[in-house]
Amino acid sequence: METTPHETLYGKNPTELTVLCDRMGLPRFAARQLARWLYKRHTEDPARMTDLAAANRERLSAQFAPALAAPVRVTESADGTRKYLYATSGGHFVETAYIPDGERATLCVSSQAGCRMGCTFCATGRQGLQRSLTAAEILNQIVSLPERDRLTNLVFMGMGEPLDNTDNVLRALEIITSEWGFGWSPTRVTVSTAGVVPELGRLLDATRVHLAVSLHNPFHDERAAIMPVERVWPISEVAAILRQYDFTHQRRVSFEYILMEGLNDTPRHVRELCRLLNGIRCRINLIRFHRIPGSPYYSPAPEAMIRFRDALTARGIQTTIRASRGEDIQAACGLLSTSELNMKN
Repeated sequence: METTPHETLYGKNPTELTVLCDRMGLPRFAARQLARWLYKRHTEDPARMTDLAAANRERLSAQFAPALAAPVRVTESADGTRKYLYATSGGHFVETAYIPDGERATLCVSSQAGCRMGCTFCATGRQGLQRSLTAAEILNQIVSLPERDRLTNLVFMGMGEPLDNTDNVLRALEIITSEWGFGWSPTRVTVSTAGVVPELGRLLDATRVHLAVSLHNPFHDERAAIMPVERVWPISEVAAILRQYDFTHQRRVSFEYILMEGLNDTPRHVRELCRLLNGIRCRINLIRFHRIPGSPYYSPAPEAMIRFRDALTARGIQTTIRASRGEDIQAACGLLSTSELNMKN
């Protein structure tokens, strides 16, 4: 099997690296050396892998393309949030948000350029799906980040639906959480989904990362009007799957809920949320809506958000209001990349 100029070393797991070594006539132990250079030292240039034979370094350099690249643009908020723009092949762009908070530093990464879920309140959804990212392109958002060594947490809540790109997301998670990879604890990672039912169990069975479900409305017809995924995979089916899993030890599930005035913020929504989530040990994160151009939606007043939170808490669901970050730099997913695409076109 011949390698192609587009094949990269970065993103391969030890099994694949072993197959590669067999194919190229390298000793099998070279797979461990490659993994150490790639994921411990974050070095993908074979010329720098000094414990490999010089001839093997030359062969690897000739056959594999680089995968890692620095961001092409950064904007910084007054609150310290930084939003990075990364270019991908095909002329597409993805966004990554670095969110410092005291001793905690969270990175919000993308799994696709664009998104096919079509949520009406999301700027990324307006782009449609351009393509899914490879595992190397997902990891590049972490490895090539200037603040890489300060990171404490990682959330797959950027552009795209992670469970619409499950193979590459699982591959990236394996590298992030394996001892031979980045060595991160799964408890430092959260994967968000709008509820792709056929892939949900696969993620939960294959990993121990936290889960965040984009809920936003507990009523089928109302959720379907703003989240087309509801027509195919109702949130009630998602809830039924989650009841089969234990979220009491080390792994947690949360439900993300963007409050939109007059749309999903009434007492009947509180009652239906309690009914829908009955039997699931979880929390609800209330999020203030970040305006996007041409959107008909508005965030309720802070007092209304507090009342909604308190009503859920009084009924036994742990509920928090997530602090808004980076709104002055277009922190809502998709706005920066949309702007870049418009300028390019």
